[in-house]
Formats: sequence, C-alpha cells, structure tokens
Amino acid sequence: MLLAAPALIAATDPWPALAVRALAPMRAGVAALGGPGLLRSWEIGRGAAFDRVQAEAAFTYDNALAGLALLAAGDREGAWRLAEGLRLAQSQDRFYRDGRLRNAYAAGRQFPYAPASARPPGWWDGAWREDAYQVGSALGPVAFAMLLWTAMNAPPFLAAARAAGEWCAGFRTERGFAGGVFGHEPTPSALRWRSTEQNLDLAVAFARVGSQALSAHAADFVRAMWQPGEARFIAGLTPEGARNDHSALDANLFPLLAWPREARFTPAFDWVLARHGVAGGLDFDQDRDGAWLEGTAQAALFLRRVGRETEARGFAATIARHMTSEGWVRAATVPALTTGLETGITPGVADFTYPDRAHLGATAWAALAALGASPFD
Repeated sequence: MLLAAPALIAATDPWPALAVRALAPMRAGVAALGGPGLLRSWEIGRGAAFDRVQAEAAFTYDNALAGLALLAAGDREGAWRLAEGLRLAQSQDRFYRDGRLRNAYAAGRQFPYAPASARPPGWWDGAWREDAYQVGSALGPVAFAMLLWTAMNAPPFLAAARAAGEWCAGFRTERGFAGGVFGHEPTPSALRWRSTEQNLDLAVAFARVGSQALSAHAADFVRAMWQPGEARFIAGLTPEGARNDHSALDANLFPLLAWPREARFTPAFDWVLARHGVAGGLDFDQDRDGAWLEGTAQAALFLRRVGRETEARGFAATIARHMTSEGWVRAATVPALTTGLETGITPGVADFTYPDRAHLGATAWAALAALGASPFD
C-alpha cells in the first residue's frame, strides 16, 4: 500500500503533526529535569529587562497546562514530573503553609528534601530581586494546578488539590471569588477584583475536589457576567464592584469549553470573532494589532468541538507558522502584542504586552487543541 506524502497528510489533517511538534519540546524539557520540577515559561536571550525578570521563571499556570497536555497525550510520567514539581512547591514554600501556590517558581529540578529547590524566581541586581506578581498568588493559576492534580488522580495530588481549594475558599465574596494576593510575604496586597475567567476555573476545580457549594458559587458568578443583549461575557467586576467591560478573550472561550451543553453561551464565540478576529487567529483585545496564539489555540479547540473544522485548520496553520524549530509556539505574532491590561508597575497605564517569544503556555494550548483535549474535560 502506498503511503501519502507528508505534505498531503499535513494538508488533509494538520492535527497529528501539530501535536507531535508542540509536544516535542515539552517532552524534552521534562526529560531533562531528571525528576520532578518545573519548566521555564519564556524564551530568553534577547536581552533587555524581560530576560532579567523571566530568566528562571516557571509559571504555575503554564506548567499545569503543560502537565495536562502531556497527560492528554498519554505521557503520564512527564505529567507526573510537573504535577509533583507543583506539589513540592506547595508543600515546601519558604513562608506559607496554607495550601496556596505562588504564580511562579524557579525553573528546574526540585527535590523532596531540599525545600530551597522550590523557591520563587528572582535575579541579582546589586541585591536579590523578586517580581511582585511572580511571588504573589492569583486564584486562576492555583485552580489550574488543581485541575492537573485531580486529573492525575493519585492520593498525594488529591490532597494537594484539596488544600489548594481550602485556600481559595478564603477569597469567597458575596458575588464570586476575589482575585488572590499580589506581592511579598508576610503581607501581600489583596486583589479585590473578581474575574469571570478565574471564577470559571474555580467552578471546575472546586467540583473536582467535591466542593459542590463552592463550585456553584463560582459558576453563579460566571453566569451572572453573561450579557444576553451583547451575547458575550464581560471580564468580571472591578475592585469597587462595578462592571469590568473589558473584552476578555478567555472569559468568553473558557465557558464554551467547560460548559458545552449550555448552548445559550455559544454566540460568545462569534462575538469575539467579530471583535478580536485577525488574519488566521484572534487578538487578546479589540485593537487587532496581532494574534495571541494561546487564545488562538483555545479557539481552535472550540471550533473543532463544534464541527467548524475549516476555521479550526486556519487557526492551526497560523500557530504552525509561528513555531520555533524545536516546536515551541510563540506567544504572539508581533513583537509586542497589546492587551489593555496593566502590569501594576505604572498605575493606570495599560502596559502589559505579549512578546513574540517562545512560550510554554501557548505551546501547551496548541498541543491540547491538536489532541482535541480540554483542561476542563
């Protein structure tokens, strides 16, 4: 029997090739760890302040996603290394013993009896420095660690997930859950905004650990952010409790992936496609200055699940064009993709951008899309 040429295979079904390419660098990374640990989130080596701050940062969210992608591909050993790396980070924190996870840790191998190996990332600049966001704890990344731990379904991971859920429960408000904390111990600042996306994450994560009342509380908040007249979700509530009308891409995509049976939310995709759509993908916000490849992969997964295969393959082609030779997916298709969000460095200035650097989170989402797997399954 004659075999089809690789180019023809790619033209007719791009997903197997995309899965192989995106999984390859993550598999190589976890193999190089030699045991439990975490992978660096960003490509470095271009200089400037970005390299200094991100040189050793392994973000909790990115590593949880990578673990879920590896698990979806049948690589339980690779997923275990990242899940255990996160568990060790939780249990060996230099200050906290309450179940939380920080937003980031130093990339590399971690050891059960060497707590310093699970330290936050930092850099030397005349003194030791640590980024206030990286050492803080947002509830969304913690929820994603819970998703990975519960997917692993082993007693130590389930215990870690329950402890994380108990910490998250402390941020319950009258409407949904607040954002977490920002800054250094012992007194980080409370994040009082409430996020549609983070509450969706929590709704699924709480359900996974059997906390049905907390899950329902988070889900009720998400559903309350639905705007029937606009057929979309708003981003959430401001610290003052006012509507946050920011057009958040993941706030609209995550509910579609998590709650596929709630057909009334399906029009949210066409809402973001009309306002965030760029050639071959989706922008993070509405200025359409480039494609955000993490969100583009999320959209590709949704499109596959609702049978819009032609559109999904167009997004896959964009992702493939912006992969490195090793298989890493770049975060953006332009050097500095605007988001409309703030870093907090300059209050009131929307200075957070995504660079066109290889990114673990974008690569993990590309693998999940190619595998047809959702973190919320």
